[in-house]
Amino acid sequence: RPGTGKKDRCPGVGRSSMYDSVLLPTDASAGMDKAVDHAVNAAKQYGATLHVLYVVDTDTYTSYSGDEYVHEFEGLESALEQAGEEAIEAIVEAAEAEGVETKSVVRHGVPHEEILTYADEADVGLTVIGSKNRSGEYRRLLGSVADRVTRMADRPVTVVKTPVEE
Repeated sequence: RPGTGKKDRCPGVGRSSMYDSVLLPTDASAGMDKAVDHAVNAAKQYGATLHVLYVVDTDTYTSYSGDEYVHEFEGLESALEQAGEEAIEAIVEAAEAEGVETKSVVRHGVPHEEILTYADEADVGLTVIGSKNRSGEYRRLLGSVADRVTRMADRPVTVVKTPVEE
């Protein structure tokens, strides 16, 4: 600390806020309520801006290269984008009802890569990501965006698990 000759042992402690921004990626699926509540509460507690991100998964609509599928893909891309915007809008309404400032973002790409890139670009302090509690076999076969984000992130990530009936 300036003038005391002592080093600050706990960076962030004593400052006005540990996190200036919280990122909540959404996949527009049911079961995000716990993650939304956690992210909104964290943003409110820290006086942070809540960034709500939806990634239109390009793999979903670019799997086929034939010309006959172009119109179907444009329709699918548009539907995915609309679902994401609606999910973001619902989260923004919940956050603003709690007095939390928000920023809405829709991106196109590979979800975990876009989440990590956005967190770096926006200098996000904390990412809160929902994860469905699925069986080990399901996870081994398909993996999870939350798993990838958690493993690859250089910034703090909180995973909020939601039970799923299979």
